[in-house]
Amino acid sequence: MIVLARADLVDIADAWPVIESTTLAKGQITTYVQDQVRTPTGGQMSREYLKHPGAVGVIAVDEQDRLALVRQYRHPVRHRLIEPPAGLLDVDGEDYLLGAQRELAEEVGIAAGSWRVLVDLFSSPGMADEPLRIYLAEDLSATDAPEGFVLDGEEAEMDIVWAPLALVVDAVLAGDLHNPLLVAGVLAAWAARQRGGFHTLRPGSAPWPAREAEHRHS
Repeated sequence: MIVLARADLVDIADAWPVIESTTLAKGQITTYVQDQVRTPTGGQMSREYLKHPGAVGVIAVDEQDRLALVRQYRHPVRHRLIEPPAGLLDVDGEDYLLGAQRELAEEVGIAAGSWRVLVDLFSSPGMADEPLRIYLAEDLSATDAPEGFVLDGEEAEMDIVWAPLALVVDAVLAGDLHNPLLVAGVLAAWAARQRGGFHTLRPGSAPWPAREAEHRHS
C-alpha cells in the first residue's frame, strides 16, 4: 500500500508519444479524434476522445448565502438541469476570469466585486480533454449583459433561480442534482467554508497549469 504525503498529491503533466492522430468527426464545438499512442514500455494503444475548448463556471453567492443558478435543458441527457452560470472558453486569448465574468453577466445579469478559484477539474478525462475551472463570486450586483449579446438555443428557454447554499448541498448529496460544475462547485464551497472560510481560496487570477499543459499537447 502506497500512502501519499501532501507534497505528492499533485497530478503530473505527461504526454505519451502520439504516432498518428485521425479526425473522425468535427462538430461546432468539439472534435472527435483517434490517437495511436506509444506506451512507456514500447507498446501501442488506440484511444478515441473529444477535443474541447474548456469551460468556466461560477458559484455566485449573495449576502443571504443564496446561489444564483439557472435551469437549462440539456439534450444529450434529456434533462432540465439546475446549473451555475457557465460557458465555453471559445474566445481566443480571453483571460479565464474575464470569461467567467462575461458568462455571469450574460446568463444571470450579475457582476461580482470578489472573485476566487474554487476548484479545477477535467470533466471526463477518459473520453474528453475538457478542462473546467469553477469560480466563487461574492459582492454581487445587477449588471447588463454585454452589448449585442442575445440568448439563443437552450439558453433562450432557461430560468434564473436562487437557492440557499446549504439546500443545494443537501440536494447534491441526495442525488437530485447532477451538473458537474454545480456538484463540484457547491461541495468545494461548502468544504472551504468549513476549513477556514472563503478567504483561504486561491485568488481569481490564480494560474491554471493543468489547462496550459493540456493545450500545449493539443
